[in-house]
Amino acid sequence: MKVSFIIPIYNEEKTVALIVAALKAVDLPGVEKELVLVDDASKDGTRQVLKSLEGEVATILYHDVNRGKGAAIRTGIPACTGEFIAIQDADLEYSPNDFRAMLKPVLEGRADVVFGSRFLSGEERRVLYYWHSVGNNLLTTLSNIFSNLNLSDMEVCYKIFRADLLRKITLKEDRFGFEPEVTQKIARLKCRIFEVGISYAGRTYEEGKKITWKDAVRALWVIVKYGLIFRS
Repeated sequence: MKVSFIIPIYNEEKTVALIVAALKAVDLPGVEKELVLVDDASKDGTRQVLKSLEGEVATILYHDVNRGKGAAIRTGIPACTGEFIAIQDADLEYSPNDFRAMLKPVLEGRADVVFGSRFLSGEERRVLYYWHSVGNNLLTTLSNIFSNLNLSDMEVCYKIFRADLLRKITLKEDRFGFEPEVTQKIARLKCRIFEVGISYAGRTYEEGKKITWKDAVRALWVIVKYGLIFRS
């Protein structure tokens, strides 16, 4: 089985080579890994690092202007040739080792979509911002109300999709609204969705975290927009 890993990147010169190396090193028996990197018009030295990675990954794509994580994922999807598509951020908040557990229901033919969860796991999780956890719980609950799913962590980065299912939906959100949008739209396909506990080493804003309260407000609108108003 081939799994395509889309890595959206913005200003991650210190971590992108490390995450590529970690993803290539993780042992996933029965899985051929395809790495598709999308640089979202980084302004630091990220592009120089990516030039050094040419030949080590399947595809590197570049945006001329900064458009956001969701736009980078949309750019990466057509370049994927795997039966499944997974999302991997370019920072070090998530461990590629967790893909072993996430791919288990896929490899056993039991799942079409797998979400990671930072709150189901007995694995380690860095303690950071209280209000982020409150916001995440609120957004996940509201998303569940409209999608009729019982997810514990809708906003998690780690998601794996059957490629043909992901291509059935039209994604529109450019920034972090990708997470609630894809959740609402994939739920309507009535596919088999699993959730697997993962570890999490979140970053502070000083360390490079990019999501802000504005993205939380946008996520609220996205859930209502795609879950109730525009169900397409």
